Amino acid sequence: MRWSEISIHTTNEAIEPISNILHEAGASGVVIEDPRELTKERIDKFGEIYQLDPEDYPDTGVLVKAYLSVNSFLAETVDGIKTAVSNLVAFDIDIGENKVEISEVNEEEWATAWKKYYNPVKISSTFTIVPTWEDYEPVSSDELIIELDPGMAFGTGTHPTTVMCIQALERTVKKGDRVIDVGTGSGVLSIAAALLEASHIRALDLDDVAVTAARQNIELNNVAEKITVSQGNLLNEQTEKAEVIVANILAEVILLFADDAFKLVEPGGTFITSGIIQAKKQLVKDKLTESGFSIEEVVTMEDWVAIIAKKPSESLRGS
Repeated sequence: MRWSEISIHTTNEAIEPISNILHEAGASGVVIEDPRELTKERIDKFGEIYQLDPEDYPDTGVLVKAYLSVNSFLAETVDGIKTAVSNLVAFDIDIGENKVEISEVNEEEWATAWKKYYNPVKISSTFTIVPTWEDYEPVSSDELIIELDPGMAFGTGTHPTTVMCIQALERTVKKGDRVIDVGTGSGVLSIAAALLEASHIRALDLDDVAVTAARQNIELNNVAEKITVSQGNLLNEQTEKAEVIVANILAEVILLFADDAFKLVEPGGTFITSGIIQAKKQLVKDKLTESGFSIEEVVTMEDWVAIIAKKPSESLRGS
C-alpha cells in the first residue's frame, strides 16, 4: 500500500481543530512539529534523553502532518481538508500560513523509520516503557517493565498525559483494587494497573482499532487474565463499581461522564483524569467538585494537567 503525507504549516492555535479535520478525513494519527520543543526546558528526573534535530522543525509556526492511503479519492480528500482548514477563519481561528504540501511515502520506510527514535524510557521510580524490538535489562529488582508496540495508530506511552496517569496509579492503586480505564488506547494504563497488582481492570474504548491494539499489548505483557477489554462509549452501560477509575482523554469528554464516574467509583475511591490543557483545568476541577468529588492533587507536566479526585467515604458523606 502507498501512503501520502499531508503537511499543513499553521499556528499553535489551530493544532487541535486541524487535527480533528485530519482524523475525520481518515488519518489515524497526527504528528506535530513545533519549534518550541527545541528550547523547552525538561527535568531529566528519570533519565529521559531528548535528541531533537532543528532541521525537522519550521522556523515559525508549526507543522501538522498526517498520513492518508493513496487511492482514487485522495485528491478529493485533500481538497476537502484544504477547504475545512481554510473555513476555520470563520471561527476566528488563526491558521497562519496555511501552506499545504503533499508527498508520497513508502510504507515500509514509514512503518519502521520512526523506531530509531523510540528507546526504553524510565517514566517513574517504578515503571520503564520498553519497545518490543529493544533488549532491556532491568536496573533494579523492583522495576516494572511495560512492553509496547505502538505501531502507527498509538503513541509510545511516554506522552506527559500518560506519564502523569501512570505516576498517579502508582500512588493510588492498592493490591486487589478493581480499576476502570476509560479510553484505553494502547492499553498502557491497564497494563500498569495490572502490574501494580490490581485484581481486575476493565479497559474501555469506543474505537475498535484501539480495542484490538490494547488486547495485543496486554497479551504481550502477560496480564490478559486480569484485564477485560471491550468496545464501549465512556461509562455507558457499566454497572460494576471500582476503587479506581482512570481516564486519559480530552477535557470536554471528561465533563460528559464525571457524574457517571462518581456513581461507579467506590466510596473513598479515586478518579484520575488527564489529557487536560491548562486552559480547561478549572473547568474540569469545577465539574468534578460539582459531581461530588474532592480534588486531592493537581499535577502539571509541560503544558498538560492531571487531576486526582476522591469520592468521600460513606462516613464523611453522612457527617
